[in-house]
Amino acid sequence: MRHSRNKIRLCRVAQNNCSEKRTIMDHLLLTGMQFYAYHGVNAQENKVGNTFFVDLTIEGDFSAACHSDNIADAINYASVYEVVDQTMKVPCKLLEHLAENICRQLKDSFPQLISVKIKLTKINPPLIGQMESASIILVR
Repeated sequence: MRHSRNKIRLCRVAQNNCSEKRTIMDHLLLTGMQFYAYHGVNAQENKVGNTFFVDLTIEGDFSAACHSDNIADAINYASVYEVVDQTMKVPCKLLEHLAENICRQLKDSFPQLISVKIKLTKINPPLIGQMESASIILVR
């Protein structure tokens, strides 16, 4: 069930009194993950490859890990990286499609996630002119 960032009103009907509680939203940021992969529309991109960067913001309630100091209660960074790495190995034509695949794989692998924000960047895309990078940002 998706949580709202707004206040949730909890009412005890029998006692007829209400209290307000804020939904806890924690954010795990993983930035600068670098991959060399073979994504793109042009045949050259599929042969030569390119450098890609992935930045993630993962939203959820991480209070159990905050209190327990136990990796079993946390989202393991190495496991997140492995999911992204495996997804990056499957060639796609569009950055949009690749970013969607990464989000889907993360949400399937870590059901405690509420949302994932991804910034996927392709360095030096093949164009006639000069361009440092092209990026897509998705929130799922």
